[in-house]
Amino acid sequence: MASAELDYTIEIPDQPCWSQKNSSSPGGKEAETQQPVVILLGWGGCKDKNLAKYSAIYHKRGCIVIRYIAPWHMVFFSESLGIPSLRVLAQKLLELLFDYEIEKEPLLFHVFSNAGVMLYRYVLELLQTHRFCHLRVVGTIFDSAPGDSNLVGALRALAAILEHWPAILRLLLLVAFALVVVLFHFLLAPITALFHTHFYDRLQDAGSCWPELYLYSRADEVVQSRDVERMVEARLARRVLVRSVDFVSSAHVSHLRDYPTYYTSLCVDFMRNCVHC
Repeated sequence: MASAELDYTIEIPDQPCWSQKNSSSPGGKEAETQQPVVILLGWGGCKDKNLAKYSAIYHKRGCIVIRYIAPWHMVFFSESLGIPSLRVLAQKLLELLFDYEIEKEPLLFHVFSNAGVMLYRYVLELLQTHRFCHLRVVGTIFDSAPGDSNLVGALRALAAILEHWPAILRLLLLVAFALVVVLFHFLLAPITALFHTHFYDRLQDAGSCWPELYLYSRADEVVQSRDVERMVEARLARRVLVRSVDFVSSAHVSHLRDYPTYYTSLCVDFMRNCVHC
């Protein structure tokens, strides 16, 4: 299902298969049925068919799943220029929960690469507002993210997106992106920091307290493992319940492909623990 304003996909199981026990009732009878909602925020340049493989992990287990991929030009250029255009998309994404009347269900985010994190940072900010503060977020999974100001990795990611573009146009866009990053994140960093906090810094200092799971690999050439590990340390320092798993050999956002059984079990176990805690 898609919207003219927000190009998303939603999957709703026919029957909910989750229940919450009422400990106050005799024998702990199942008194309330719930369907966890999982929002997948895709990596830059990925297709919905790519996210569908992750969606199946949750949909098969009775979860409502929303898939969304932020436009790559916003991720690589708007955000690099300090333009918070992704905030509007984050708001529309959260409003879907009210449109489908699922805003009271437990909510879990599965975030991929820096593109997903850039969108997620605005979700975190919106969750502090009156409109969305009552949403019940129970956990977040980070796949191959977050990375901190890695120009080489970002160029690799953008090059992959532009792989089938004409060579000259691809080169011009890569050069333009590199210039924007160097100008705004290095030369003008003290000035830009006054009106736009980098997403990595924002995530480090986030006031969210639900559990987080970081799935990464030291073989990742787009997001450096040390950036993920530094984030894990920062979140632990804020007393957030964090778990991290280094897949060692898998490439960027390729952990499910290389280790399907292990990856799936990590996601399912984390989701179940978050929903029932």
